[in-house]
Amino acid sequence: MDRSIIIIGGGIAGLAAGCYGQMNGYRTQIFEQHHLPGGLCTAWERKGYTFDGCIHYLLGSGEGQPYNQIWRELGAVQGRQFVNHRELMRVCAPDGRTLIGFVDPDQLQAHLEELAPTDVRRARALADGVRQFAHFDMSLQQARPHSLMNAEHWRDFGIQMTPFLGALTRWANLSANKFAAGFKEPFLQRALPPVFGWGEIPMMAGIALLGAMYTQNAGFPVGASLEFVRSIEKRYLELGGQIHYRQPVERVLVDDGRAVGVKLYNDEEYRADHVISAADGRNTLFEMLGPRYIPKRIQRLYDGHLPLYSQVQISLGVNRDLSAEPHWVTYLLDEPLVIMNEPHYEIGVKNYCYDPSLAPQGKSCLIVMFKSRYGYWQRINGRALYDSEQSQVSDVVIDFLEKLYPGIRSQIEVVDEATPLSYERFTGNWQGSSCGWLLTTETMRLNIKGMEKTLPGLDNFYMAGQWVEPGGMVPVVAASGRNAIQLVCAADGKEFETVV
Repeated sequence: MDRSIIIIGGGIAGLAAGCYGQMNGYRTQIFEQHHLPGGLCTAWERKGYTFDGCIHYLLGSGEGQPYNQIWRELGAVQGRQFVNHRELMRVCAPDGRTLIGFVDPDQLQAHLEELAPTDVRRARALADGVRQFAHFDMSLQQARPHSLMNAEHWRDFGIQMTPFLGALTRWANLSANKFAAGFKEPFLQRALPPVFGWGEIPMMAGIALLGAMYTQNAGFPVGASLEFVRSIEKRYLELGGQIHYRQPVERVLVDDGRAVGVKLYNDEEYRADHVISAADGRNTLFEMLGPRYIPKRIQRLYDGHLPLYSQVQISLGVNRDLSAEPHWVTYLLDEPLVIMNEPHYEIGVKNYCYDPSLAPQGKSCLIVMFKSRYGYWQRINGRALYDSEQSQVSDVVIDFLEKLYPGIRSQIEVVDEATPLSYERFTGNWQGSSCGWLLTTETMRLNIKGMEKTLPGLDNFYMAGQWVEPGGMVPVVAASGRNAIQLVCAADGKEFETVV
């Protein structure tokens, strides 16, 4: 059978779909608008410094652990070194108190009990959650598309989930904000949510991450995100796939209710038996396809009511050895740092000295990230004003860092700014979102239930990536590309196969 697939987007999902398509005997082509693979999973070099734009920790980094098999099939982890941290993050209050997010549940429990002796039961509950989720296989949810699961699959899934039902019931619908509010100690009420990223994140996600880090299954890939992606690109090309860079897709070609190919912005057309979009969800649905094939329930996902996460990233190359400093600290502020007319009461600083390949010897990469409204940047008229606004934001951030690290302003050799418009320009993501739908207790339900990967009335078309897998976690996105090929194989009556 000589069948073909066109894949829109060369991010993690698109590359994964390409690899699995090639493994299953399909001729695949990827069309990517950027000149690099990876999409949002990327890094960039500036004057000898490498600034990472994606991976904080990689689920599946541990051999024999959940998701590791997928990464092995994609050629991403073989021979790669990972850095495993003993703590997720530190949160520092203005009065000097510090919460350390230890990944070891015994250390975490003892630390919380020391900080809040009146909250012993709540500290133990959190540590017990980490102990339990250390053995939880998150990849089971993405093992195959729900539409392809038969009674036996569901039975096996239920058996594997049964030991965790109590924990899932307790933690899946409980946000970090609500859990923190249950502590009597005011410092922990404020300091706990930032450890897990944001206040609306389900506690299950945060606890599962700590558990994965504890079992050394969530390390940072040495060389950063782009090097990690390059290994998957290499795997794809070795399997015989083709990538067309700087080739944005304008439209999905449809004939008699079937996707039959794509039209590029240069008016070239390419045909295939199947089309997979691993690109921005909104652009795919409303621009490449149009409303004819979009039911109202899917349209409503893009009406603005679901949370997105658009951010600014200030990356600094510093002529200073900061390797003795913690790798990630969020600072709580009594007086807000006003950035772009918005008050920020929390500022996170990432220090990448744990990967010496990212900076010249004796020097350091620092990255500051914070949420920012897409509309604020979109309204700026003209490049000069835009650049000026970026510089003002950087100055505010550097002034803040000068208080933490006296003398650092004079040691900064590189300043790089990325705004929501930067993410939109290079990745095409709607409103510059850095993770598709933000993972909250609301979108968690969409994740568990499973979002549609196909469209009614349109055959041979599939969607993959962060817009159909809320949360945007890198291994989940890779599994999404894998699942798209399972759907293709099922449509063609083929047995799905993998090769390491």
